[in-house]
Amino acid sequence: MIAAEHLTDHRESENFGRIIQNETRDSLHTAIGNHETQESIGGEADLHKHRGECPKNPGHTKFIPVDTFTIQNLPEGHRNYLLYKYIKAIAELTVRVSVQKVSPNRPEVWPKTNDPYPFYNNKTRQLRTGSGMVGYVNKFTSNGLKKEYRQKTKYSKCWCRKCECSESPSSVWWEFDTVTAAHVVFDEIEANHTSLRLFYDSADSSLFLIDKVIVVDVNVEYDRCKLKCVTCDQRLGEDLEKNWKHYANDVWRKVKSNYYKSRDVDKLTFIVSHPHGCSKQVSIGHWKDKVKVDENSNLIIFPHCSVSHQTVKKLNHVGKIKY
Repeated sequence: MIAAEHLTDHRESENFGRIIQNETRDSLHTAIGNHETQESIGGEADLHKHRGECPKNPGHTKFIPVDTFTIQNLPEGHRNYLLYKYIKAIAELTVRVSVQKVSPNRPEVWPKTNDPYPFYNNKTRQLRTGSGMVGYVNKFTSNGLKKEYRQKTKYSKCWCRKCECSESPSSVWWEFDTVTAAHVVFDEIEANHTSLRLFYDSADSSLFLIDKVIVVDVNVEYDRCKLKCVTCDQRLGEDLEKNWKHYANDVWRKVKSNYYKSRDVDKLTFIVSHPHGCSKQVSIGHWKDKVKVDENSNLIIFPHCSVSHQTVKKLNHVGKIKY
């Protein structure tokens, strides 16, 4: 598997049991084209069926359900409580991304390659699922911003789907970013048919959905899409805000400090994902190699079988400089 160190995306696709997957390649530009995304003709109801029939990773033995993940699941030599808290904090911010539209603007091939771009010229409305990570959660009010991360908003009221149709939209709301892969959410056309499922930690988790997102930025070459999302659900907003502050202000800084000098020796990585669009799982391993992308980014080559039928937003290189 390959990921950009501070973009960090993975890719894959299945079409009703048939895997559509580009092989991993050595060249920088073609490596970006390796993709994996779950596609389901039967929608939500068929996701567990796809997982049970997965030919790539039978039994999903490399996946650890996030709700049963413990410090003992960490590799020997890395079983410390801080690292465990760090993984759990990222898991709290990992969301399932569901899309039910294919944009006519998708390119025929990946940039600077002849490799077919996922779902090009696909007119179906089959459910596609991937993963993303929430960040920069901010509470807004009609009277002004509760400033935390110097974020601003152009809205004076909540702009979620419920409030859009209401004569009395909420005067208190939360906005946050979600980063996923561009081949999962390509543009605003697809964003209009995108929803996020939050806190999907087990098969019986409560249903928390965000159904209003807009595209902030898309980089097709790096396979990165940043979405702006909104909710006026107080419980949801407060939980997201709390989880983001815990990650950004507490555990991430401490882990970076502890692992920065040894990160290229330990090569410890982990993935939090929603395999086959099902409940959240953790995979742990070690990266194999790096390819320089530019001054601020590297591609991480990760020879791990855990990423099956799921676009994973984030391969986490322990000790990395950025969030």
